[in-house]
Amino acid sequence: MHESSEHAHVEGSKRVFMMVWGWLLALTAIEVVLAYQRLPIKVMLALLMTLSIVKASLIISYFMHLRYERRSLALTLMPALVFVVAMMFVVFPDSIRLYLMKPK
Repeated sequence: MHESSEHAHVEGSKRVFMMVWGWLLALTAIEVVLAYQRLPIKVMLALLMTLSIVKASLIISYFMHLRYERRSLALTLMPALVFVVAMMFVVFPDSIRLYLMKPK
């Protein structure tokens, strides 16, 4: 087991981490620029959520070293992701109901 974890750290070179960091910085800059654009709220949310998911996947893959782990470890995390997304869809209708009840 020690050999595989050592091998995982060898694969992630400084150059790779700097490139990922550069992409994260660029995606954050795009998010900031989008925040000042006058786009419809649904389009804005879709764009920002998509960019956030891409950034989260880069962070999880490279900085948390999941990219270099066995595939079975990544597959064990998928049910948790599905559960979280499903729970969000359970809660979203209630949040909209509360928003509509707010006095204007």
